[in-house]
Amino acid sequence: MLNKTFAIITDIHSNSSALSEALNIINARENIDQIVCLGDCFSLGPEPEKTLEALNSIDNCIFIRGNHDRYIIEKLWEEELPNLEGMDPYDPICKAIVENEKWTAEKLGNPGVEFIRKMVISHRDIVGSTLVEFTHAWYQRDDHPPTIQEALNWKKHVSAAHEGISQFLFVHGHVHIPREETENNLTIYCQGATGLPFDKDPRGSVAFLTVGDTINWEVVRFDYNKEVIIKSLEQRKTPFYLSLKNTVKYASIGDD
Repeated sequence: MLNKTFAIITDIHSNSSALSEALNIINARENIDQIVCLGDCFSLGPEPEKTLEALNSIDNCIFIRGNHDRYIIEKLWEEELPNLEGMDPYDPICKAIVENEKWTAEKLGNPGVEFIRKMVISHRDIVGSTLVEFTHAWYQRDDHPPTIQEALNWKKHVSAAHEGISQFLFVHGHVHIPREETENNLTIYCQGATGLPFDKDPRGSVAFLTVGDTINWEVVRFDYNKEVIIKSLEQRKTPFYLSLKNTVKYASIGDD
């Protein structure tokens, strides 16, 4: 049976230091058939320009658009009461993140906007009798991944259009926390985040998925030079940067 190996990065959030180390790990591997980036490449972090440059250098990569990438091309900050992911638009944290989106867009300029516009919403690959769906969160929405029941309903719909599929894999990013959930012949995977994990483990992550006679899901956690990113946050004083410093240090959305 044909084997296919995917290398997966996700939720970089303008952390060019973590991205660089992730690409080093991928490049050291042999027999990588496809690189997939699950989105949220930009926003929040301090180095969108370097991140864009690094992403443009990757060969054989499918880029999937995340909600933060979408905020940039939709110019979220121009809305009358901009909010994101259900946050109160009057919440100071929401306002700071919206300002961060604007700052990031200004740093990326037209090349960054065009890069995002070329991203896809989702990517489907069939290897033998296994169907793999890659999204940022879900093809129906980009700011909340499916519950197991929603994914089972999706599987039922997809299986009607694809005869002969015996295994369904759903791979998403967005939540910044690892996930592995299986029911019958459906498995949902999330590696966490390459650039901004929330699971109180400050190491970045790269995932490798091999599909063939068996399914192999491997998540590699790695250290990177966090001081470079923290220093850049302090120097550039990006909107929301004080909270981001703590997230980089502690891999938590709180200050502890």
